[in-house]
Amino acid sequence: MALPELKQSATDARLNALALPQGGCLNAARQAALSRVQTMGLPSRRDEYWKYTRPDTLVQPDVIPAAVFDNDEAPMFNDLERLRIVFVDGVFDPEQSDDLALEGVRIDRLEDICCKDIHWAKDIYGVLEARGQSPVERPLAALNTAFATDGVAIHVTGSPSKPISLIYVHEDEKSDAILHHVIRVEAGAEATILENGPAASRFNKCMEIDIADTGKLHLVRAQGRDHERRAATHLFARLGRESVFKSFTLTVNGQLTRNEAVIELTGDDAIAHIAGACVGDGDFLHDDTVFITHDAVNCESRQVFKKVLRNGATGVFQGKILVKEGAQKTDGYQISQSLLLDDDSQFLAKPELEIYADDVACSHGSTSGAIDDTALFYLRSRGVPHKEATDLLTLAFLAEAVEEIEDRALAADIVDRLEGWLTRRR
Repeated sequence: MALPELKQSATDARLNALALPQGGCLNAARQAALSRVQTMGLPSRRDEYWKYTRPDTLVQPDVIPAAVFDNDEAPMFNDLERLRIVFVDGVFDPEQSDDLALEGVRIDRLEDICCKDIHWAKDIYGVLEARGQSPVERPLAALNTAFATDGVAIHVTGSPSKPISLIYVHEDEKSDAILHHVIRVEAGAEATILENGPAASRFNKCMEIDIADTGKLHLVRAQGRDHERRAATHLFARLGRESVFKSFTLTVNGQLTRNEAVIELTGDDAIAHIAGACVGDGDFLHDDTVFITHDAVNCESRQVFKKVLRNGATGVFQGKILVKEGAQKTDGYQISQSLLLDDDSQFLAKPELEIYADDVACSHGSTSGAIDDTALFYLRSRGVPHKEATDLLTLAFLAEAVEEIEDRALAADIVDRLEGWLTRRR
């Protein structure tokens, strides 16, 4: 079926501004992804899963300039021992990066993979993204698969002694970055991946994660402080038997951020936790769109998202748990909540459950409200100034999401950053 004229024009304009990489073992995946984009068309406000978030600036050919944030704070995770992989405006920077050699893991650049005819990443690149296009189309992810020229392939075969840290630096006010990462965790292996930084004025990132039986992966992300940036990120994960995937994302700035996550639990006794905390001020829109599919027995999933909004900021949550026929003993939990610190901000939520098994425990809830007056009065009556009391209650509100981080040192760093953000805006 032909696309509507406006969508066709917008899609053609964006595609004509990009050059499709050629050759290598990923060529077929790129061509297939391009075909998906052309068939679906790039998103518009008329699309069901984009009705709360305007995608215009994410799909137009030209990038809206974004000022580089003058940050006097130390970078996230700066005090942690980690393997640093640095991208500047979406391009790998070998000078700022560490040697990519680390026991228990092999790391290759996407650029190097493209020059080879055979590589393990060929079995994952674009495969999980393509699976994630049904029942909801995700054309920006397909655009990424087709046109990404940089990123890393991380093959975890053991238990690396330190986290792998992906650092995204923004220097060019007109940068338009497209990064694609592929991660494979083998049976019994375990790793932690960190991500931080604003990346670019406009950022399109896709991460495909395949976790084998009994494998474990922890992902902690902190999206950059540059307020004028715009970003669309996509996470596709497939979990095998008794595997574990836990993800947490912190967002404190950005005019437009859309984080999509598509997770499949395909092996019995798998566990998937995905959480996020955001604090937004003014012209800020933050959208978490999550789709978790239970397709095995005795699996557990948790979605925990908290948003603090003020001065007209907007928060969006669209989350779904799909329990397929035969996925008995499923334990699915979903909570999305917002704390509105004034009357101008808004929270738009669309929680969903779709269940085709009869022996399950699934729940979802979504709330939106102001600071608890009773709790605020209690703190004020004990000598805590009003603004400090508000900050304490805000941190308590965000705590359930931060507690999803297993590493206490990482969780403490996240809390420190939240405290700093709140303090600066008293």
